[in-house]
Amino acid sequence: MDPSYLIKPLLDETYPVIDYGKGVYLYDMDGNDYLDGSSGAITANIGHGTKEIIQAAAQQAEKVSFVYRSQFTSEAAEKLALKLAELAKGELNWSFFVNSGSEATETAMKIAIQYWQEQGVFTKTKILSRWISYHGITLGALSMSGHKGRRARFMPLLEDCPVLPPPYCYRCPYDEIEGSCQYSCAHELDLLIKRIGPEHIAAFIAEPIVGAAGAALTPPKDYYKIIKEICKKHGVLFIADEVMTGFGRTGKMFAAEHWDAAPDIVALGKGMGAGYTAIAAALVSDSVMEPILKGSKSIMSGHTLSANPQSCAVSLAVLDYLEKNDLVKQAEKKGIYLMNLLWKLQISFPFIGDIRGKGLMIGLEFVQDPIKKTVFPREMLFTQRLISTAQKNGLLLYPAGAGEDGIHGDAIIIAPPLTITEPEMDDLGKRLEKTFQMMMTDSSSTKEEGA
Repeated sequence: MDPSYLIKPLLDETYPVIDYGKGVYLYDMDGNDYLDGSSGAITANIGHGTKEIIQAAAQQAEKVSFVYRSQFTSEAAEKLALKLAELAKGELNWSFFVNSGSEATETAMKIAIQYWQEQGVFTKTKILSRWISYHGITLGALSMSGHKGRRARFMPLLEDCPVLPPPYCYRCPYDEIEGSCQYSCAHELDLLIKRIGPEHIAAFIAEPIVGAAGAALTPPKDYYKIIKEICKKHGVLFIADEVMTGFGRTGKMFAAEHWDAAPDIVALGKGMGAGYTAIAAALVSDSVMEPILKGSKSIMSGHTLSANPQSCAVSLAVLDYLEKNDLVKQAEKKGIYLMNLLWKLQISFPFIGDIRGKGLMIGLEFVQDPIKKTVFPREMLFTQRLISTAQKNGLLLYPAGAGEDGIHGDAIIIAPPLTITEPEMDDLGKRLEKTFQMMMTDSSSTKEEGA
């Protein structure tokens, strides 16, 4: 076999070579099948090998695949912007197209700062965010991320954006109980803004449901109402990072709709292209655009492949497919079905400490003691072994952070394509159960060896 010069996540790891995908399954060159229980990185929202999307890509390629945004616009980009305005409703009408979620959140950050500059306010340059959060790997996006593990290597280059604790109901730092809680994790934003000074703060950014950093941490019902009120009171914009949660993943077109929380700016990605193309966007409200339209008339950001007609045409086909097949509403119903499967497994496997999420974005947090919620020792590498065991059983899962600091805990996200059927969810459940059984056996063997 020829040597590999591809830089992979682990340079000394051997990865299976995928041959093709069909629906919720992937098939490698050796003929093994994998049920894509995580849509890759919560991206392949409409499954693999969808003919309508492939045809749309081919049709656009026959016309034109690239034009530079400072020279031309394209029919595909214009139609996609109109479609997003229609889907987002309200004031969120303006689209700035980029190529990845990291670029989308960083563009949102720049627009928020420029919004104030256009009004002659040059002190509002800080962006606040939460701990146990993840907004991307570029330096600006990483600065906004409260992901200690991913920040560590680059700390000297990063801004100190994370200040607020997350809405982590399973491990509430205030010892409050959901249903009777006082929303201390939300109200603390008010105090933090006062301490820093609202004259310095441009925006607050949050994932409506925390993804990679917290395994689908889902806030209680009034959380974002309080956050929005605090932001409005202090003149701080609210940015919703919907890169992972957008386009039906949680049973709503956008996850913020669950809390009736209208953001000023939204970052989109992943499901926007559903893995068929690299595309993302910052979606901007009319009120944020107003001073820019009256002022410089230009947003200081951009990339060579921004608003690329090839990617825009593919994204438009993805969104049309989403609507035509009513996948957003289906995600809510399928999520209930999948949750029930997981709750049944929780009875048999006590290391499943918490199951959370909405729609087809479900997080499982694992604990050594379900009563005390004690985490597994780091040296056990519980999540890594679970992910590896699941892949051997033909099931793909997504690793996530957990624990009080988001590092010393174990969790996964289960987020199959929105197209998954009930028999396929049953198959997912069987492969997951087999994986859990192997983990139980492995843990028992380890204890016996140490006895």
